[in-house]
Amino acid sequence: MAKKQQPQPKTDEPIALDVQLSKGEAFIEKNWKVISAILGAVIIIVLGTYFYKNYMAGREAEAQKAIASAQTAFAQQQWEQALNGEGNSKGFIKIIDEFGGTKTANLAKLYAGLACANTGKTDEAIKYLEDYSAQGDQMVSPSALEALGNCYVQKGENEKGAETLMKAASKANNDAVSPVFLLQAGQIYESIGNNDKAIEIYNQIKKQYFRSPVSQDIDKYIERATK
Repeated sequence: MAKKQQPQPKTDEPIALDVQLSKGEAFIEKNWKVISAILGAVIIIVLGTYFYKNYMAGREAEAQKAIASAQTAFAQQQWEQALNGEGNSKGFIKIIDEFGGTKTANLAKLYAGLACANTGKTDEAIKYLEDYSAQGDQMVSPSALEALGNCYVQKGENEKGAETLMKAASKANNDAVSPVFLLQAGQIYESIGNNDKAIEIYNQIKKQYFRSPVSQDIDKYIERATK
């Protein structure tokens, strides 16, 4: 009589999958606290980012409305009113305090720095201009650096001022304002007796920005600094 064939255990995918699921469940059960903490953190970050963006969008719109009157006062050279506001109108200082973190508050720092510079408040001007976060543009941000450089010169920090003006020229990198900033830097170096540095800067204008109106008269500056 033939032996009854014993059924062979199956080792195909369903059983293998069950084993894998069991291992996965065991891992989750063992590490649930860690996993839940990570998931919770991810959820908080995602929701936090979403609500922050929406919150900041609302704050930005509010700040843009608030700054309008201060910008008008600034355009009319009413420096104190631009800084401190009048009546229900907020000045740049209030906007910086109330709308911190917005692009408008950052712009208000630039305005405040320039307004302070125009009223002889050099220390305050430096504070606001240093706090201003430069953007990637080739006009406004370089001009902010130029204003800061001139404030340093007003404080008697001539070399620091000249270096800042050179940074402004480099950031702008255009024929419109770069040679103007460089010319200022060269003149400052001349004033402190560093004629070699001044000549170097004047030659930079002549070679790099030869299309600018400033370069047309640059030889006379080179000649003066060479004597």
